[in-house]
Amino acid sequence: MPSKSSARLAALTVAAACSAASTIVLTSPAHAESVRIHDVQGSTRISPYAGKQVTDVAGIVTGIRTYGSSRGFWIQDPQPDADPATSEGVFVFTGSVPKGVAVGDSVTVSGTVSEYVPGGTTSGNQSLTEITKPITTVVSSGNALPAATAITSRSVPAAYAPAGDTAAGGSVNALPLKPSKYALDHYEALEGMSVRVTDTRVVGATDPYTELWVTVKPHENRNRHGGTVYGSYDAQNTGRLQIQSLGPTADFPKANVGDTLTGTTTGPLDYNQFGGYTLVASELGTLKSAGLERETTRRQRSSELAVATYNVENLDPADDTFAAHASAIVNNLKSPDIVSLEEIQDNNGAKNDGTVAADQTLTKLIDAIVAAGGPTYDWRSIDPADGIDGGEPGGNIRQAFLFNPERVSFADRAGGDATTATGVTKIRGKAHLTLSPGRIAPADEAWKSSRKPLAGEFVFRGRSVFVIANHFNSKGGDQGLTAQYQPPSRGSETQRHQQATLVNAFVKDILDTQKNADVVTLGDINDFEFSQTTKLLEGRGELWSAIKSLPRSERYSYVYQGNSQVLDQILISPSIRRDCDFEYDSVHVNAEFHDQISDHDPQVLRFRP
Repeated sequence: MPSKSSARLAALTVAAACSAASTIVLTSPAHAESVRIHDVQGSTRISPYAGKQVTDVAGIVTGIRTYGSSRGFWIQDPQPDADPATSEGVFVFTGSVPKGVAVGDSVTVSGTVSEYVPGGTTSGNQSLTEITKPITTVVSSGNALPAATAITSRSVPAAYAPAGDTAAGGSVNALPLKPSKYALDHYEALEGMSVRVTDTRVVGATDPYTELWVTVKPHENRNRHGGTVYGSYDAQNTGRLQIQSLGPTADFPKANVGDTLTGTTTGPLDYNQFGGYTLVASELGTLKSAGLERETTRRQRSSELAVATYNVENLDPADDTFAAHASAIVNNLKSPDIVSLEEIQDNNGAKNDGTVAADQTLTKLIDAIVAAGGPTYDWRSIDPADGIDGGEPGGNIRQAFLFNPERVSFADRAGGDATTATGVTKIRGKAHLTLSPGRIAPADEAWKSSRKPLAGEFVFRGRSVFVIANHFNSKGGDQGLTAQYQPPSRGSETQRHQQATLVNAFVKDILDTQKNADVVTLGDINDFEFSQTTKLLEGRGELWSAIKSLPRSERYSYVYQGNSQVLDQILISPSIRRDCDFEYDSVHVNAEFHDQISDHDPQVLRFRP
């Protein structure tokens, strides 16, 4: 006669073979342990039961996710322990739409404890404790849900994370959680639990994936639009929290920065690949608009040269954003004399057929600017070699200059192409480019799979102005602020450091040739104004990032995960900076809005050469 243990094991094997995601009333194998949720979660980021089977883990179903690749449900123990470091909630991964369970059910779950890393182990993300291959028993239905834990300004510590457990950048996985000391520990200790936030301000606009960011710390590095400014590597802004929805995406609010989710937003606290800790809301607050409006800069005076940089986000002729971009340039930027454009794609966009010319893209934008009441710009650019400069495959993005020929002229010097480097020469005591437009050191390894800088020589009111358009290596592949490695690795900046060093050396050649030359280096630098990239680009005074002329609370051109930050910059040579006869404006028309046409805000510099 078989023992009860062997009979249970046989029953589990048959049930699992039929449907690992089904809800079945069964007991568990003899070798599994009966534990509570706080035992499964433990007091570190990694469950002490990881890889082990557990049986009859009891809890109330607090939320069910029926979409995406991570389908399942959350359970929470209504009888918590006294340890604030151990979460009372856990996600049960079913893999398909959960059946037979409803919110409010009291259940027991048997299965295998797993540590799932969203984005894969190479992402550096923290892991999410889950129960997988579940066998679920519904004990009763219609139970009251455990009270949601409030996340507030007072509850979240000011310090972000402990240092890693080895050296700088080590994993924090094995460290005991200290939820009253570190913000990431505080959130980790609530993983899987039902939490709530009340009357929270939006600091990251709703994106196409129906996510937004709020802050529970309304005064934390606030700017005048209601955003949260990321001003140093040590100011991660611990009050930021991502909000998603368990309900229909059509009902998700279309929020701008500065709006408020009034009332209570409640749901399980999850961790995902694209933002870390996320409140997956079963109850969303009501959106209250702050009435944010797009900014407009002033028009340059006749004696001022206006130079702008604008990342138009993979613009190609098939896009429907030309009129909107033209309106931004004409009405919000007031038709700058020179516009450095980043992410201009070739004439057929992402179609990968060897096309590299972008004359149709640029002509269509210029025509749209004229239709919007702006000047008839001329343009200069250099086509990249096919597939060499990174970006969207087939798109062949590059920088391009637009300039108003009624206000400024371009010093054309032929010979510039994808692989030929421009240089600096002296003619009658003045610096000039050997090729204009031309590329800076395009064969250097620093530009591998990245955009090469475009240098051009302009003349305004009889004086030469050198403009260098840049689009440095992206931050792709860097570890996020919520990574298990603290501080997180920023591996992408190695290439940006090389790029910044090369551009600075080129500027130094100009200034060594003509000490008082006017040089403007601008574009999508893909790094912060306080970063080592910017310091290398500035060098020993050859350049200075003019966004630093703004108050710290106004230094941003991009919003990422609720942090308003600098990626786009305009750097100026000493002759421009010396007399302080310049004006800088970060014109916020995109980054803070849910209906943005680019994820970057354009930047404008006005000065008297």
